[in-house]
Amino acid sequence: MPTDDLFAEPAADPTPTPPDRSAERLFLLDGMALAYRAYFAMISRPLTTSSGEQTAGVFSFATSLQKILDDDRPDHIAVVFDTDQPTFRHIEFEQYKGHRPAIPDDLVTQIVRIKELIRAYDIPVIERDGYEADDVIGTLARCASADGAQVVIVTPDKDFCQLVSDRVTLY
Repeated sequence: MPTDDLFAEPAADPTPTPPDRSAERLFLLDGMALAYRAYFAMISRPLTTSSGEQTAGVFSFATSLQKILDDDRPDHIAVVFDTDQPTFRHIEFEQYKGHRPAIPDDLVTQIVRIKELIRAYDIPVIERDGYEADDVIGTLARCASADGAQVVIVTPDKDFCQLVSDRVTLY
């Protein structure tokens, strides 16, 4: 080891700054991504109503939502969903997400139930035609963090890593 290194300034502490717990905390949930995760997590253990309606994804989503409410006690919370309308990306690039398989029919009906569940909790469901939920979440996270809020994005989507900062975290 060269002797010059012995007198070098110590490296900056790599430990991230802990979140500001005095700030209001806004939880933004990626509704579609979480609904997909809930659906496929329960695919081998179907739950149905007496009339045969599939509800395992709704149950799994509800369990996850309740855990966030109980454990994290957010000051503010909203769930953001995609709409069935094309986004500006679909208009500009016809093949955008064209490789993805269609959403399973029984998931479509469960998403309707999941939205009903969220509204029953008196939690806002946010949807914006022409924009993906990711775009809406990113915009809300930037605006809220700029206003001093601590934002927690709840999603399995790693694309959100680009938004992480001292005021924006992923759950």
